[in-house]
Amino acid sequence: MRRRNFCILLSALAPAGIPFNTLTAGRSLFPKIITRNIPGSGQPIPVIGMGSWITFNVGNDQSLRNERVKVLKAFFELGGGLIDSSPMYGSSEEVIGYCLKHIGMSKALFSATKVWTPSRWHGVKQMETSVSLWGEETLDLIQVHNLLSWESHLETLSYWKSKGRVRYIGVTTSHGSRHDLLARILSSQSIDFVQFTYNLLDRKAEETLLPLAAEKKVAVIINRPFQGGRLFDKFGDKSLPNWAAEFNCVNWAQFFLKFIISHPSVTCAIPATSRVDHMGQNMGAGYGRLPDNGMRRRMVEYIENF
Repeated sequence: MRRRNFCILLSALAPAGIPFNTLTAGRSLFPKIITRNIPGSGQPIPVIGMGSWITFNVGNDQSLRNERVKVLKAFFELGGGLIDSSPMYGSSEEVIGYCLKHIGMSKALFSATKVWTPSRWHGVKQMETSVSLWGEETLDLIQVHNLLSWESHLETLSYWKSKGRVRYIGVTTSHGSRHDLLARILSSQSIDFVQFTYNLLDRKAEETLLPLAAEKKVAVIINRPFQGGRLFDKFGDKSLPNWAAEFNCVNWAQFFLKFIISHPSVTCAIPATSRVDHMGQNMGAGYGRLPDNGMRRRMVEYIENF
């Protein structure tokens, strides 16, 4: 592990009670990130992934592209795997492909993108473009973005999956919307992944979607884990409660993320960042202890009563 990234994660974990003698520069002795298995296959993926909306939409700006190379290198070196993008995110897929080319394809990469168009024909072209931009022969996951024309795109994706052109398929929503339709799709369609919003300020998914995904054995990706930054706006300048150390938490990013990934139905959360130091904070949430049910209730009460 590169010294810089090792120090970033060391600062994120050591104050929280992870034994120092396990935090050595030897990668084989480094504490492993928590993983969850994809229900349909048993394949493990790290519980902290990476979103790319806004943060990787930097166009042809060479200096910003090179900064994103550093961010992506830190992500992999700190145990990351799943990267989520979409054709809706401007140049993000192209920039991700640029970064992957410059750091070398990581065996840990789990490529997740989306199809986002009302046209079935254009959806096929869009997916083919995504494959090219990522520089992968086969993408791990393609999702129907925000349920746009989901029936026709799921038919195409099912066909692609049968031909080995994509490994997993799924659907997404965001901003806590369209839960009823998403629940109907979960109940009636053969999908591998579902993606929706869940965080300490928006826990609606606990009512139906999270239990249903567990029942149907569908993997769950959580977007907007920081509620679009609102959680930091509200709490970022406050001190953490001292009891956060009980689950190896030393900053607010880890507090917010550990709440999410401690839910047993959650497979992966995908915070986005354009900074290496923030990547270190995010990835630190995937190490050490997670809050149990009693502590999760305490976290909710703390946020609601602050």
